[in-house]
Amino acid sequence: MTVRDRMSRRVATVRPDTNLGDAATLMRTRKIRHLPVVDGGGRLVGMVTARDLRQALFAPAVQADAEDLLSVLQALSVGDIMTRGVVSVRAATSIRDAARLMHERKLGALPVLERERLAGILTETDVLRAFQDMLGPAATAVISR
Repeated sequence: MTVRDRMSRRVATVRPDTNLGDAATLMRTRKIRHLPVVDGGGRLVGMVTARDLRQALFAPAVQADAEDLLSVLQALSVGDIMTRGVVSVRAATSIRDAARLMHERKLGALPVLERERLAGILTETDVLRAFQDMLGPAATAVISR
C-alpha cells in the first residue's frame, strides 16, 4: 500500500502572506490541524499547524504588545510563523515508510509531492485507518471495544 492510496487529495492551502486570522478560520472551518503553505506555482514552501498558531498567539512578546487578539491575527502572516524545510514524501512511498518517518520525526502529517508540487497530504488518521484496514476484522473488533 502506498501513500497515494491513502492521502487526501483535496488539500486546503494558504500562501505565506495569508494573515493568521484567515488561516485559523480555515483550519477551524475545515476541521484540520495542518495547513500546507504554497507559493503561486503550487510549490510547498512551508507548513503551519494549530500548535504554531497557539504558540504565536500566546508568545510573551505578542501578549505584551497586543491590545487585542484580533489585531495580532491581522498583523501576523503565515510566513512569519510557518515551518520551512518541511519533511515530505512522494505518492509512491509505502505507508509503512511514511508511518516510520512520522513516528521518528514526531510529525502529525506529511505533505505529498509529485513533480515538486503539492499533490496531497497524509495525516496520522490516514495512516491509522490504513493499518486498521490491513489488519482486517480482528483490528476493527479490538478498536471498537
